[in-house]
Amino acid sequence: MKKVMLICDGGCSGNGSESNLGGWGAVLVYGTHVKELYGGATSTTNNIMELTAAIEGLSALKSQDLEVAIFSDSAYVVNCFKQKWYVKWQLNGWINSKKEPVENQALWETLIALVQTFKQVTFYKIKGHLNVEKPADVRKWFEKFNKDNRLQYSLEDFLKIVEYNHLADALANKGIDENRVS
Repeated sequence: MKKVMLICDGGCSGNGSESNLGGWGAVLVYGTHVKELYGGATSTTNNIMELTAAIEGLSALKSQDLEVAIFSDSAYVVNCFKQKWYVKWQLNGWINSKKEPVENQALWETLIALVQTFKQVTFYKIKGHLNVEKPADVRKWFEKFNKDNRLQYSLEDFLKIVEYNHLADALANKGIDENRVS
């Protein structure tokens, strides 16, 4: 089966304020092929941009006969799938554990539907903004990444994912910046 990596990130400048700018970035990697995607929005939130990055990345794939590994620094997105929050949300009529309506329901429904169209999609949490110039930090987060995700990636592969995560972050910032000037 063909394997694709999707590394995604979202951000929001002024998150929580009335006038804010958001951006999302996604990097698709298939073998030696790399595709960069990004966009932005106004009056949004960081979580909306994180969800949008995953949705846009998956939507860009032309085949569903794929094994997709999604790497994100968003616990909001990753934990939803790893801990299957969405199953309880659906069973409870989109009410969360706090007995409140699930935020961003339409985006969650879109992402869940997209995920279900592929042969296999697995979500992995990656440390955002990791400073690779600090070897002790790299080693710590590399070990945590493999332990938390039950993986045995090499340090070299981990560093490549970190590099793509930095690229996705830069793309999200590009989406924010383009909204700033328009």
